[in-house]
This record gives sequence, C-alpha cells and structure tokens, in this order.
Amino acid sequence: MTHEFTLASVFDAMAAAYPDRDAIVFRDRRLSYAAVAERSRRLAHVLADAGLGARRERDGLDGHESHQDHVGLYLHNGSEYIEGMLAGSAARVATFNVNYRYVAEELTYLLRDSDARGLIYHARFAPLLDAIRADLPDLTVLIQVADESGEALLEGALDYDEALAAADPGPLDRQPSPDDLYILYTGGTTGMPKGVLWRQHDIYVAAMGGRPFGSPDVFPDVDAIVAAAAGGGMRAALTPPLMHGAAQWLTFNTFTGGGAVVIPDDPSRLDAANVWDLVERERVNIVQIVGDAFARPLIDELDRRGRDLSSVVAVVNGGAPFTAELKERLLERMPDIMVLDAVGASETGAQMGQTSTRGTATTGTFTPGPGAVVVAEDLDRLVEPGSDELGWLAQQGYVPLGYLGDAGKTARTFPVIDGIRHAVPGDRARWNADGVIELLGRDSVTINSGGEKIFAEEVEMAIAPHPSVADVVVTGRPSERWGSEVVAVVQLVEGAAPDEEGLLAEATRHIARYKLPKAFVFVDEIVRSPAGKADYRWARARAEEAADT
Repeated sequence: MTHEFTLASVFDAMAAAYPDRDAIVFRDRRLSYAAVAERSRRLAHVLADAGLGARRERDGLDGHESHQDHVGLYLHNGSEYIEGMLAGSAARVATFNVNYRYVAEELTYLLRDSDARGLIYHARFAPLLDAIRADLPDLTVLIQVADESGEALLEGALDYDEALAAADPGPLDRQPSPDDLYILYTGGTTGMPKGVLWRQHDIYVAAMGGRPFGSPDVFPDVDAIVAAAAGGGMRAALTPPLMHGAAQWLTFNTFTGGGAVVIPDDPSRLDAANVWDLVERERVNIVQIVGDAFARPLIDELDRRGRDLSSVVAVVNGGAPFTAELKERLLERMPDIMVLDAVGASETGAQMGQTSTRGTATTGTFTPGPGAVVVAEDLDRLVEPGSDELGWLAQQGYVPLGYLGDAGKTARTFPVIDGIRHAVPGDRARWNADGVIELLGRDSVTINSGGEKIFAEEVEMAIAPHPSVADVVVTGRPSERWGSEVVAVVQLVEGAAPDEEGLLAEATRHIARYKLPKAFVFVDEIVRSPAGKADYRWARARAEEAADT
C-alpha cells in the first residue's frame, strides 16, 4: 500500500536528511532546510496556542465541507508564506491564498467566504485590514509580518518574528492527516473567487512532487523521496506570486527534489533586471514565468544586457499562453535551455506539458499527463483521440473534494462519468489522433459571434506576435449584427503608434477571418492579476466603454 503524504511530513523528512542545504534564498536571508523546519514548527505552535486546528476528522463530510480552521496568507512572496503553509500543515490548520491587490469589498468577501479564523499578513496591508475588521467578527487571530512600510502593529495582533522567537521550537503534539485540506482560491478573473478543497495527499501527488519527474507512478513513501534527492536538487527562481497555485506547486516540487527556491528582491512587481541578476548570482537552474506578460520584459532585458545564465536548464511557463514567437526570441538568447509549458488549474493540478527547444517552439498542443482526458460536450463519455470532436479538458484520479461551501458548483465541476469522478473546470479541448491535446481556451471567455464560437486566447495569440504589441486581451461586447463581436484590447510597446491594419494583417496569418477582431481598443496598460492572468471583466468593460464613445 502506498504511503500517503502531508506537506509537513515531506518537508520534515527532507530537513532531517539534508539539514544544511539551502531551502529559501530571499534578499539577505539564506535559510537552510533545518532553519525553515524550525521556524515552521514555531509558527505551528503559535497557531495551536491560539486555539486553531482540526475540529473533527473528515469522515462523513461532503466534498464542499471543511473539518479545519482556516488561516489566510495575505502576503507578498517571502519565507513567511512558505513557513505559513508548512506550519498550517503541522498544526492541522488549512491555510489559503489571499490576493493582495483586493480592495476592501473584495477582501471582505474572501475572508467571509473562506470562514477565516486567522490571517498572516504583511504590515503594508494593515490599514485596509483594520478598516474591515469590524465586519469580520470570526477573524480573531492576526499575525503581522513587518516590512518596509513601517505600518504599526494592529491592536490585538501578534508580531510574526516576536511570536516565533517566543514559541516552542519542538514538534507539535499533533499528527497531521493526509485528509487535511489544501485550499486554493481561484483567481476570480471571470467570476467570484471560489475555494478549491484538496486532500493534502492528493494535491501533493497531482501537482507538488508526489511523482518522480516524468513518471506516472507515485513515490511509495518519504524514504523514497529522500533517496531520490540525494544528489542535490534544482535551484528555482519564483517570479510569480505564491498566492498563485503555480508558484506554490513549483516550490514544493523543488523541495521534493532537495533544491532551493530563490525569490526576487521586490516581490510586489516583476523587476526583470533583478530576476536575471539573481539567476546569475545564485546559479539558478529553473526560471518560472506566467505567459507573455512575464516573458516579454524578461526577454527585453536580455536584449539590453547579457548575463552568464549557463546554469539555467529550463524556463517553466504556466497560467497564461507563451507565444511561439516570444519563445523563439528567448531560445535565441538562451539556446541550450528547454521551455516547458505546463497546463493545469486549481481544480485539476498539473495536467499536460509541452517542451520547446530552439527551432521547435510551438504553442497550444500538449502531451497529456496521468489522468488527463477530454470528455464530451454533454459530460457523458470520453472523447476518442482523433475524432476531431470538441470537448472539455478533464482530469481523473487525484482531483479535489469540491468547492468550499458550494455543493451545487461542486456537483457541476466534478461529475461522475463512466463511474469515475472527473474534474472539468471549463477549458475547451480536442484530442488529436497523435495523442496530443489541443487546448482551445476557457469556455467562460468564449465569444459567440454570428453563430460561431471564438476562443479569446486563440485570437490573443494571433495578435501578440506583432512587433508593436506589448500585451493584448481579447473579449466580446454586444453587437446588433453579430450578437457579440470580438474586440482586442491592446497595450502598445513604448513609442509605437496604433496600426489596426497591421494588427489585422498579423492576425490573418494565424486565424480564420471570422475570428478577427471587429474593433481594437488601445490602452496605456493591460490589467492583469499579480499572477499574470488576464482580467476579462476589466477588458470587457473597456471594450463596452469604447463602443459608447
């Protein structure tokens, strides 16, 4: 029987075996596995002493229900975020991600929807938190992390470093369960954020290192994980925020391999020069990005000034499309690396991948991983590879329990097909005869125009290669003639002039005429989440405003 894992149990085993290896590098802080393990144990005691933990075991609960107290991580990237996740696992507290760009109304919604009992937050967010505290009577445990803002400690809050210094450094007298929750809130770029509930064992296998790289098999126990890491692990640069699932997943994959995560100096923004300086100085092996919005400034920086990047073996992309033209630009600068496109979702874990090397860069088709399938439109069967049938990208095997507090959405997103529970979060796909899956885009941002379904991401990738385009998001807006018409919201590179004919000519090279934008809206800056994901509600509002002028 395969052993089941928790995040804390795996990290503790690695810390016992390789205590002196770097685990986290951030600014002037270099924390070993042993140091991170001790700091996480101290924080686990702080949470437990505050009365937080598991309220019962999971037996008898439905998929949308929780058995634990919940603590939000309202933080920029830093060691405290990772320590919070590990401490939560050890204390049997379910931590969850908080978008640090939220305004008061959004933050209030999230903390209510999550039933948050506690919050670990950077001091810079204290004024906003203080303004809504009265509306959150169940939020009783506040732990404030000092930062450059100089904001004073909120009344009733604990100072993070002081609390850790006073806490017991020893193991907590609790036995974490593989049934304990990992909660990941969706981005909410097309609707309200929802908390996805995973068993810790299931998410660890699905996305965080529970399988040896490239293998469909699960590690049999922690001893096998420790043994596989004996040769030393990779060093990974985290450019996306840890409030995004992809960054959390790469972090724990790196720890599973016995490697170190390296965090850029300013986690509030993408500083391309600092990222490459850090990669050069720390001899980073893996650089993580989120689509063209991250890739373009990083590539532009390499055009401005080269570095010794010989340590890099791969750039890993996930969360947004990375167009083939930009991949080729990157591979011209770094010809010996691989570009790995990873496809996954909060509701599926890691699903598919694609590898590009110099001269072979493509976008949009992927090799399915274990459990990745395409199901039919009516969710009643699997699509046969090569049938050319448009279906839904789905995941079998290790899938979430459900959405926190939402039985209806849980039933809709996780249907049982042929006796097997699937996760079907809403991406359209085809399963080609050669076994690869063609990813077409999220159905919720599909544009129904003149009786045709047009996928926003496909149109975005057709416009993005134009040299004057810095960023683009495609949306629909109401049209008397078409029902809905395609509109491209475009941010131009500095100094470029709007050229609608040129943009249409570029798009015509890649997609059919009926998919072409009926209008272009030029903006100073495209709004994206800190994780690089397009904000389609914002784009639609800009498109509709332009129609009214």
